[in-house]
Amino acid sequence: MADIHRLTAVQLRAALRSGELSAREVTAHFLARIEESNPRLGAFITVTGPRAMADAAAADALFARRRRDQPLPPLHGMPVAFKDLTDVAGVVTTHGSAALDRRPAPADGALAAALRNAGAISLGKTQVPEFGLTAYSENRIAPPSRNPHALSRSSGGSSGGSAAAVAAELVPFAPGTDGGGSIRIPAAACGLLGLKPGRGVVPAGESSGDPAGLVVAGPLARSAADAALLLDVLAPNGPRQPDGPRQPDDAGQPDDPGQQDGAGYLDAVSRAPAALRIGLSLDSPWAGIFPFTPEPEALDALNAGVRLLTGAGHDVVEAEIRYDNRYPDAFTTAWTAGVGSARIAPHREALLTPLTRTFRRRAQQRSAAKLNECLAFLRQFERDTLAQYSTWDLILTPALAQTPRPVGWFTGSGHGDGRWPAPEWAGDADGDYRRQCEFAPWSSMVNVCGLPAVSIPVHWTGGSPGAGLPMGIQLIGRPGSEALLLQVAAQLGF
Repeated sequence: MADIHRLTAVQLRAALRSGELSAREVTAHFLARIEESNPRLGAFITVTGPRAMADAAAADALFARRRRDQPLPPLHGMPVAFKDLTDVAGVVTTHGSAALDRRPAPADGALAAALRNAGAISLGKTQVPEFGLTAYSENRIAPPSRNPHALSRSSGGSSGGSAAAVAAELVPFAPGTDGGGSIRIPAAACGLLGLKPGRGVVPAGESSGDPAGLVVAGPLARSAADAALLLDVLAPNGPRQPDGPRQPDDAGQPDDPGQQDGAGYLDAVSRAPAALRIGLSLDSPWAGIFPFTPEPEALDALNAGVRLLTGAGHDVVEAEIRYDNRYPDAFTTAWTAGVGSARIAPHREALLTPLTRTFRRRAQQRSAAKLNECLAFLRQFERDTLAQYSTWDLILTPALAQTPRPVGWFTGSGHGDGRWPAPEWAGDADGDYRRQCEFAPWSSMVNVCGLPAVSIPVHWTGGSPGAGLPMGIQLIGRPGSEALLLQVAAQLGF
């Protein structure tokens, strides 16, 4: 099959399980695509070709010797890639930093172990910002991750390399991790569906140095069904009932996200949800400190989302959400606490990026009492925000406030491409951080609240899929509504 990469993940899994395709055929095909495309795309930091082919041979051997009644692993022979914050045994984890020693990981991290046990084959490690701190995937150790739809633009972050790889069809889907938007931001930038599960749904997360419990693993995919297939492995306990009351639908059935006892996310996604009450909001907890105006393209995407949702029978009504203006300081304190405790030799501190170095110094100067005070505030912020959201089945926002930014735009390291001026803020960590918050002002509060959310690519600036730049909407659900979010995405055609 010359067009293996054009198969959906669900179709590819079926071809592998039927024997129509072998794991070696599939692995070799995607490795060839990576070899051809990665030099200009920058999606991968490390490609583990020989190791992947050996794993594919082992998968084919398992297929050949298994008994007819013996089930295959759920992701038998499926190629994936891990962002370079995730340990894969025997492969260097760079964390996107020039300040760390390059030593192979002694064992798989929880996320890599879960997918390996499910039969997936890792093709390598993808580009990330240093320690996963930023909404763009640029660092000092490898070329930046670029947007497959416009190579002058960023693929977002921190799962930017993984998003670029999926969007460029270098892997069928990929796991990401999200502590402040790190799945949803690159999904929106690259025209993908990105799902951040709620807190505690996925046991395999990368949460070291995460005192607020912000980080969770989730899927980056080209469709809701593909995301559901991966989520079935990431969240093996399956869908649960969303919190809060639900009313019977017109057929007298509960307004249920669609799961049945024992059914997984892939089963659930094929069922249409009942009519939902959706609150539309442009309110952001960052607006008080960083006033911003959404670009017209962001509002175009929001309006496209409203049309699709109302056309599917949902009721979309404006919602006013009030956020405590102490949020930005508290979130930033919790978000950067981990980098303050990272083990970095003093003589290598100068190798850190300006943003990392600045926030590391501030974290080290901050008292434990200050951190605990911020964590207590975030818990109260969560309770207050959940109470406001409870009026609605889902909350709707734009996914991003701006179109995907040019490579180098946040840091001031770009030289311009004829359409935007070379910035003058190189090395300004606070300016960098402000631009990120203005770029993605509706992301981080979802992590603080522990809620599931999905980014859906509903609009293209050129007027049709593949034309111009992708723009998306974000839907935020109640606890336990991951299946519902995927059902709505599928209902909208994704």
